[in-house]
Amino acid sequence: MTASITPERPSATEGQRSRPLIVTEDEALLDDLLRLCAAAGAEPEVAHGALTRRGSWEAAPLILVGDDSAARLSDRARRQGVLLIGRDLDDHGIWRRAVALGADNVAFLPDAETWLVDRIADVAEGVGRQALTVGVIGGRGGAGASTLACALAVTAARSGRRTMLIDADPLGGGLDVLLGGEGAQGLRWPAFAESRGRVAGSALEESLPELHALRVLSWDRGDSVVIPPSAMRAVLAAARRRGGVVVVDLPRRVDDAAAEALSQIDLGLLVVPAELRAVAAAHRVASTVGMVLRDLRAVVRGPCGPELGDEEIAELLGLPLAGQLPPEPGLADAFEGGEPPGGSPRGPLGRFCAEFWARALADEGGATA
Repeated sequence: MTASITPERPSATEGQRSRPLIVTEDEALLDDLLRLCAAAGAEPEVAHGALTRRGSWEAAPLILVGDDSAARLSDRARRQGVLLIGRDLDDHGIWRRAVALGADNVAFLPDAETWLVDRIADVAEGVGRQALTVGVIGGRGGAGASTLACALAVTAARSGRRTMLIDADPLGGGLDVLLGGEGAQGLRWPAFAESRGRVAGSALEESLPELHALRVLSWDRGDSVVIPPSAMRAVLAAARRRGGVVVVDLPRRVDDAAAEALSQIDLGLLVVPAELRAVAAAHRVASTVGMVLRDLRAVVRGPCGPELGDEEIAELLGLPLAGQLPPEPGLADAFEGGEPPGGSPRGPLGRFCAEFWARALADEGGATA
């Protein structure tokens, strides 16, 4: 159990790997905190009731103060990132000690262990701005959602942004195939099926195949097509913590894992061919997805006829229009030649994606490169 005293806590810059500080003389509590630090991948500095290193209070990105040491530290300079750790939920005096210490939060063990591991891991891993996460979903089968997802990722990576592409559609055939990397070394989804809790973002990124300057989490060629919601939650959260952009290729059927993915997406694109039957199918998809994803926009795949334009299609769906995707006749030949979707910045797909990122990242105020 945790309770907030002040709303802010310090944020570490991307890549920062600083050591948390533990201050306690309670050996049993120290053992527990060392165990939690190990689970978070952090090697803490320990002060047994007294600060032995000059400046450690000011420099540590996170300070875990045992309740036994709170009174001795109440004269310390106020700063963010101080957590008071206790065990007794019925000890109401801990709140006075927390205020005197200037603590951000009070955490009670063992109830708050998971929460505390996450806070420590943020420090160990370095947490900057989370990735702008874009989901792509087809309004009907064969709409071209996977192609657009790959092109968006390729375009973002080409601009120098840290980019991760996640294939959340187990029946889609594998995005690594679309990128020409089905034989590339690295882990696929089955390796993460048992993931629980927190997955280290850096370890995730380094374990995945690197194709066209981006990291790809796709499916292998095996029979496994099920990812538990807990694994989807852990993997997507880790990907987002790395910053930059994350592109997710979504299935049209919203099961528990897909709903978990949708809950972590900032902006969704519904790809709809400019055909009346496709619009009818897309309307059902939009109704389902819209219950989970707030910001869903229509991408109309042309060519559009005079009687059914892109704005009319978006209006029929009740969605904002993200743009019209013109046809790209040479796409199949480019794929056969080893060029990924969006590989040509001058092609219609490449131009669409570049314009999309320019608008989306401007709305977000930029994203971590």
